[in-house]
Parts: sequence; C-alpha cells; structure tokens
Amino acid sequence: MVKIGIIGGSGLDNPDILEDAKDIDVDTSWGKPSSSLKVGKINGVDVVLLARHGREHTIPTTQVNLRANIQALKDQGCTHILATTAVGSLREEIDRGDLVIVDQFIDFTRLRNLTFHEHFEPNKPIHTPMAEPFDDKLRQILIKK
Repeated sequence: MVKIGIIGGSGLDNPDILEDAKDIDVDTSWGKPSSSLKVGKINGVDVVLLARHGREHTIPTTQVNLRANIQALKDQGCTHILATTAVGSLREEIDRGDLVIVDQFIDFTRLRNLTFHEHFEPNKPIHTPMAEPFDDKLRQILIKK
C-alpha cells in the first residue's frame, strides 16, 4: 500500500487538493510538527499534507522542526514523502512555476537540528549518506508523470 506524505512549502500548502480531508493533531518524540496534519485522498491515493512553515506561514526556516515533521508522517504510515520548495534556481532557463525534480541540493540553512542521530553507541557511529539524497525510483516515477 502506498501512502504519500507531502511537506508543502510556500508553493504547495493548499489543503483543498485533498478529497475527504480531515485534520489530525499529533505529537512526536521530537515534539510537535509544524502544523496539524491534513489527511485525505488524491485520485484514490491516501495522502497526508503538512505545512512546513505552519498553516499561517509563521515558522521561519531556521525554526522548522524537521525531525518532528518527518516523524509525524512516518507515524501516520507514509511510505513516500514529497517535499516542495519555492526557493528558486540560479539557472535562467528555470522560471517561476516550473516543476523541477532535483537529484542534489545544497542546504545553507543554519541554526537547526539536521539529524536524527544525536548520540552514537560506543564504537557505532551513524552517518546519513548524502551522495544520493533522493530515492531514484521515486524520482523516475515523478519525471514520467
């Protein structure tokens, strides 16, 4: 079963895209996510929508609780997460409103927790590999659509 989590940024946080939508307030071991979750369906597929900056767009980028957002979607059974962004591009041929499926990124955001791995067990360090940060199978599905 597929269940899609969508973390909407400034460009995609419209809850009206869901059929049979309802709100769910949740808490996680990392704290509260940025917003309540809006659950529903898009074309018969279960979807959970979360507003990255809050529904009223009140949470600055450096204060977004990424870990709580991801954990909230995982706790709802999401099998895939799509995260949108509206930060733009340095390439002139990419215009406002263009959909880009990225394969890499550079994150210059500072002052927030960036990992789920705050503590290592003795002699067992955990590092998240970032050479290929996005699931290629999911990227190819999106590109074909």
